Amino acid sequence: MNAPYHPPVKRSVAIAGHRTSISLEPLFWDMLRATAEQEQVALSAIVARIDEERIRAEHPCGLAGAIRIWLVARHIGDGGELPGAENA
Repeated sequence: MNAPYHPPVKRSVAIAGHRTSISLEPLFWDMLRATAEQEQVALSAIVARIDEERIRAEHPCGLAGAIRIWLVARHIGDGGELPGAENA
């Protein structure tokens, strides 16, 4: 895994046949790639799933933010904890 403190890296991903650029910190790209490998699907399929969920949300955020939120929620759901979560 890359150092957690790194500026976002822009990558191009195809969603529903259209290419879009997404800027995420390397930590989130690593988490996204690991999720795709774990589920044995393409990274773009995970991004498309997140995008569909995001669009249906009552107050949709941007795609990069939705990816970060989805990955953190997944991590917490898998038993991971976030620093400071007990004070939230």
